[in-house]
Amino acid sequence: MKNALIALTLVSGLAQAEMSLKSTDISHGEAMPKAQEFAGFGCDGDNLSPQLSWSGAPEGTKSFAVTAYDPDAPTGSGWWHWVVFNIPATTSVLASGAGSEGGTLPEGAVQSRTDYGVPGFGGACPPRGDKAHRYQFTVFALDTETLDLEPDSSGALVGYFLNSHVIEKVTLEATYQRP
Repeated sequence: MKNALIALTLVSGLAQAEMSLKSTDISHGEAMPKAQEFAGFGCDGDNLSPQLSWSGAPEGTKSFAVTAYDPDAPTGSGWWHWVVFNIPATTSVLASGAGSEGGTLPEGAVQSRTDYGVPGFGGACPPRGDKAHRYQFTVFALDTETLDLEPDSSGALVGYFLNSHVIEKVTLEATYQRP
């Protein structure tokens, strides 16, 4: 009986595992490399979306979305650097460059307009000499297979729908600063 209780406790603990998010390109709390810097607006990086992998999606997940957001941008409303939704629930990895020009996303995934005005990944480009900005890469587990939104939808509009359908989300926050 005692062994059965221990086994039941272990199983119920596993069922409550939280989502996790990691990357081979960026690290939580650390500065991003120049590869993730934007190419334009005075920045000359590679504009390469980072590799992201996640695990522990909750039961009932029907799709995922990924956003990259800079809450420190001097706009009064932050800056959307990447917005991807309708990622199939069978996906758990986005390769380096998946959101960049020429990159490959899972079939059905939609990249929406960033604050650079176009869909696709737009790297970090904080004002020269400004403090280090935080870049929040968030994976959303959603209770719907698709969000019926257009690729020119704003990050704020997509965010509204993400928050209406989120089961769980996880964030990896990296930083970037230009001298």
